[in-house]
Parts: sequence; C-alpha cells; structure tokens
Amino acid sequence: MGGLRRALAGYGFLIASINLAAAAEPIKLRVADSFPKGHYLVRLVLEPWMAEVQKRTNNAVTFEHYPAQQLGKAADMLKLTQTGVADIGYVAPAYVSDKMPVSEVAMLPGAFEHSCQGTLAYWKTARSGVIAQQDYTANGIRLLLAVSLPPYRILTVKQPVKDTADINGLKLRSTGGAQDLTLRAIGAVPVRMAAPDAYESLSRGTMDGLLFPLESVVAYGADKLVKHSTDGFGFASFVVAYSISENAWKRLSPEIQKAMIDTAEEILPSACKEVQKQDSETMKSMEAAGVHFDTLQPDVVAKLKDLTKGVGKAWADGLDARGKHGSDALKEFSAAVAAVPAQ
Repeated sequence: MGGLRRALAGYGFLIASINLAAAAEPIKLRVADSFPKGHYLVRLVLEPWMAEVQKRTNNAVTFEHYPAQQLGKAADMLKLTQTGVADIGYVAPAYVSDKMPVSEVAMLPGAFEHSCQGTLAYWKTARSGVIAQQDYTANGIRLLLAVSLPPYRILTVKQPVKDTADINGLKLRSTGGAQDLTLRAIGAVPVRMAAPDAYESLSRGTMDGLLFPLESVVAYGADKLVKHSTDGFGFASFVVAYSISENAWKRLSPEIQKAMIDTAEEILPSACKEVQKQDSETMKSMEAAGVHFDTLQPDVVAKLKDLTKGVGKAWADGLDARGKHGSDALKEFSAAVAAVPAQ
C-alpha cells in the first residue's frame, strides 16, 4: 500500500511538473504584414516594439514575423487577423475602408502637417471614441501600434505637376475611400490598389503616377520609374496599424497586455519623429538619383486648398448618411491633432 501511495505521489509530482513546464512555455504570436523585408516602418516601429515586449515579459511572449504578404494579401489582413491565421496583423484601415470607414479621418488632405500630429491623434482616438467603437471593437480587433505617414505627394513618370491644370486626367494610385475623394476633387482619376501592386501598374503605363509617401516609393521600387514629385502640399496620408484579434488578446495575461500597450505608448512619440525625419532624408537621396521635386507656388497651394476644402465635409456627410458618425470622428480627430504639441 505504501508503495502505491509513493507511486501515486510520484505520478502527481510528474503531472505538476508537466503543468508547470506548460505554464512556462512562451506564447508565440504570428505577426503578418505586407511590407518588404527590411522596410523602414518595420525597422522603426514593429521590431523595437516586439523586442521590448519580449524583454518586459521575460520572454513569456515571443513573435514570429511574416513579412511581404507571406500569410496573405494586404487587403486580406483584417480577415486573416479575425480568423486567427495571424494573431497580429497589419490591418491598414484604408485597405478595408468599407469595414473601417471612420479611420480615414486621419487620411484627409491637410489633416495634419507632421507625422507625430497624425500618429498621436490617431493613437488616442482609435483606442477610445468613435473610431475605437466602429472600426475596432465592431470588427473584433484591438489596436496595438499605429503610425500616420508624412503627408503624401503626387509623383509622376512623365509629366511634372506644377499647377492644378497639370493634375487634370492623371491616373494616380489611391488606397480608395478618402483618397478617392481627394483625387477627384483635384481633377485626377483614382486607381485603387494596394501598395505592393503599384510598381507593376506604373511600369505598364496603366497609371501616370502615385499618391504616395516618399519612403514607400523607394520601398516598393517605384523610385526607378518616377521622375517628378510635388513638394509643399499634403494631399493625403495613410495610417499604418497593427492590430490583434480580441480572441488572441483575451488569451494573454493582464501583465502581457499591459506590457504591449505601455511599450507602444513609449515607442510611438519617438518613432513618428524618425518617420518624419526619414521622409526628409529620402527626398535628398531621390533628388540625388535624378527625381525632380517641384515646389508648388503659393498661388497653386491656395488653389489646391480651395479644391480640397470640401473633402472632409463630403467624407463626413457620406458616413453620417450611413449612420457611421463621420462628423463625430472628424470633430474628435481634429481636436486630438490640435492638442498635440508643435514639433
């Protein structure tokens, strides 16, 4: 009998040891995006965040990064994250504007002047308020990281843009939604597509140019094709956002959840400065490589402001008509931008 008790005690100890080992096993999260390997946003934002979260949790959580659409197309990242193919996905609201419509408030022309204004305002409003409720909670995802890119420029292969008349009829790449409204307002023809597909369309001549941030022009190889760029007016922007599904979030301990949010809070203010700085450096390198930057004259900037001044209201009114609270989102985001200290 004593031997049986000893055997059972030993068996209990073995089970306890297995359970403890299982509890110590790190949680592996699959992170998916469409950025090429080595993309500056991955280097400046995602990689430091993953490393710091892993450090703060003492490796209780680890990450497997799948870049370059390895787990799926950019436009499918929301679905891939919702269904668990990816635990954390690069869910760009502009690529799924039908599902995340109010996030486009951060992509309207003239919404902000510096990446940090857009970044910190979006980070605040997308975690509480109209954007959080409609674009994130309603889709079963939670925002973990977000950066607003520096204001977009028009880049063309053949024809320089020096005045509003030069834009008329140009077929320019757009992410859809608010960017479509902007391009139509200035007389261009929007061609909707994800960034990784832009090079091929540009090389085939099915597009005349891009509405793009400079660093993305280089990242996707389009700097080998474009010859001209505007300077001095922000036509739009783009929100780069990594989100986690609510299902994956609930599997994490409160300590890991806190480490993820705290790390983002600390990284984003410096990361957005680096993103803006990168824009200036890329402009210099593109100029050295032969791309000509045309500084738009004050009278042309005034014309563009006049043409685009109604875009925000048209965007908001369109969402209001669908019960999506576009005007509320515009008011919230504008107030958040105004609250960000000047850079």
